[in-house]
Amino acid sequence: MSHQIKRGVSLYSFQNETFLRTMSLEDCIRTCAEIGAKGIEVVGEQTFSGWPEVGMPTAEIAHWHALMERYGTYPVCHDFMLDYKRVKGQVMPFAEQVASVKRDIDFGAALGAPYIRALVSIAPEVLVACASYAEDLGLKILIEIHAPLHFDHPWIVRHAEAYEKSGSQALGFLPDMGMFVHRFPRVWKERFIRNGVPQHIADYIEKAYEDRTLSEYVLLDVREMGGTGPALAMAETLRHNAAFEPKRMLDFMPRIHNIHGKFYEMTEDDVEYSIPYDEIVAVLKQGGFKGHICSEYEGNRWIEDAHPVQSVEQVKRQHRMLCRLLDEPLPAALQKN
Repeated sequence: MSHQIKRGVSLYSFQNETFLRTMSLEDCIRTCAEIGAKGIEVVGEQTFSGWPEVGMPTAEIAHWHALMERYGTYPVCHDFMLDYKRVKGQVMPFAEQVASVKRDIDFGAALGAPYIRALVSIAPEVLVACASYAEDLGLKILIEIHAPLHFDHPWIVRHAEAYEKSGSQALGFLPDMGMFVHRFPRVWKERFIRNGVPQHIADYIEKAYEDRTLSEYVLLDVREMGGTGPALAMAETLRHNAAFEPKRMLDFMPRIHNIHGKFYEMTEDDVEYSIPYDEIVAVLKQGGFKGHICSEYEGNRWIEDAHPVQSVEQVKRQHRMLCRLLDEPLPAALQKN
């Protein structure tokens, strides 16, 4: 089946290496280019020092563009935050929220990104108020749909209705594939056991997740089993993660312009342990999705207490999988010896 799906990487995937300064921005960009993932998504606060508090980092943005040219990559998305509770006990006034989002639109435009990602907590009225400003700069604002929310959640329905009412094509969606966790991630379970969860309770929670048992019942059962602290925290993950249906994206495809390729563990066989990417990619092909699947590795936080974090290897494994699912030849950097 022909398609227009492209591969990219969110530099969020390399957060451990960025924080420890074992990879520079150039290292990250070069790695993406080598594996043929030319679309680059960036979290401004992670990559550009001082943004947004110190203003537009002109020199760093120039360096960014130089790297794009050097490695043949291109910007896809700037992930921005809206700290609307910056002052304790107060919510930022509406006008200030709009002004804050517009600053990030300016930043995204300066980076050359066609999209900026809005956190799911931002009210639709704020984004609607910014739509014409984004249109004027040639950008689209994409609300991230992130577990435990999903396309039928009232908050997302409210966004969808507001976007349609506005008539603006500058408003859209960015689904995070963490909505489709169909198996309890193995790296989560192992971390909770290291944190002190008894094996029998961990086994019970894992099975309860796969049986789709109501999370409130699981929490009650874990308490009755004597679970405390870490065990209750493990049970709480059932409230915040779910196995929604990938086909639900089809009805929203005209406003879906970017995908967060969330993953927690790519096995040695280049398969994501808990998220069914074969089903997901099939749905994206069916819906005629024309954007990027940008890798977003989040397994690091679940293993860093016990194992070296190998973000680059994990991203490479995901892109070997994506090449297979997208019928693309493997770049030399992805070929196994």
